[in-house]
Amino acid sequence: MTSLCSKDMARRSGYCLVIGALQIVTIMCQALTDEPKFVEPIPNVTVPVGRDASLPCVVENLGTYKVAWIHIDRQMILTIHRHVISRVPRFSVSHDSQKTWLLHVTGVQQEDRGYYMCQVNTNPMISQVGYLQVVVPPNIIDEDSTTSAVAVRENQNISLVCKAEGFPTPKIMWRREDSNPITIDRKKKGVVTVNVFDGEQLNLTRITRNEMGAYLCIATNGVPPSVSKRIIVDVEFSPMVWVPNQLVGAPAETNVTIDCYTEAYPRAISYWVYQNVMLLPTSKYTTETSENSYRATMKLTVHNLQPRDYGNYRCISKNSLGETEGSIRLYEIPRPSSPPKATKVVSGATKEGKGWRNNSRLLHSTPTIPSPVESSLHPESSQAGMHRKETPYLLLSSWIILVLSLYHY
Repeated sequence: MTSLCSKDMARRSGYCLVIGALQIVTIMCQALTDEPKFVEPIPNVTVPVGRDASLPCVVENLGTYKVAWIHIDRQMILTIHRHVISRVPRFSVSHDSQKTWLLHVTGVQQEDRGYYMCQVNTNPMISQVGYLQVVVPPNIIDEDSTTSAVAVRENQNISLVCKAEGFPTPKIMWRREDSNPITIDRKKKGVVTVNVFDGEQLNLTRITRNEMGAYLCIATNGVPPSVSKRIIVDVEFSPMVWVPNQLVGAPAETNVTIDCYTEAYPRAISYWVYQNVMLLPTSKYTTETSENSYRATMKLTVHNLQPRDYGNYRCISKNSLGETEGSIRLYEIPRPSSPPKATKVVSGATKEGKGWRNNSRLLHSTPTIPSPVESSLHPESSQAGMHRKETPYLLLSSWIILVLSLYHY
């Protein structure tokens, strides 16, 4: 009975071993017969022009099948397995010995932009697609834009144009270099100004001299760096002269400076004329001109004024568009008189015992008492009086002596 049981158990164990072996073989066959599949999608890659880019393709259960890369936009086979088919040297392929196949693009150009397909030669074929975006920083096209310097007559119209290329399409904006507002419209009720103007073309209508200067065209598209172009706008007009003081008085034997203010563009030639003779810098005359943009200040200093120096002086300004002048009359005024000196008053008899008559001779000149106005104009006079230490008692004695002497006469 025992031998029969042992034989039965041996049969069952052999049967179990056969079943296990069959299961292992089945699993291996299934593994060998599984079709390739993509583990993850190809990401979309964005890269600036000139940089390097890589597109990954992850395939599982590749087996004996091959992976190929194709540029759909150009209908160009780039690589098959480990071999590069394209004649474009920027393309190459690598495999990490596992599941990932990388397509490399060195020094990306704009024509490399587009869809790329990773394909496996199964039957039917399987594939997936990724996009390579090539961005280009902005660039201003000089030949299609306004030149770096333009000139226009005052109250005329002018248009400034700025063209730029890049990807995405650049945005154009204008601003003034000195940060002053841009006048974009003139209406009856006033002008319309902005600090920044958007658009390729900036129209300046009835331009004035205040709008002269540098304008900046700035192109941006989110891809650094942004670029700009500087355009100088010159507004031309004939000279204008302002004279702050048309009548100037000065005493003889003193120095005097007269001045004129001018505005002109193109830059004017400015000079002084007296008695139809142009004045040059000498020991008698000193001329000075300071300029700021289209404005200028003219100064003339006449030294050691003499009678022949009084008269009409003209400041003249001229440029290619016209000529104008201002006139200043220089006249003589008297010298200011020196402040009156205080007279010292002596009261009482002398040590020799002389009488009132002697004292009255001393008081024939009435002492000068400055008025309140004179005191305010010449504070030194009142200070001098303080230095004499005249007490109220001394002043009272002086007046008593004066009254007695008059009574004596």
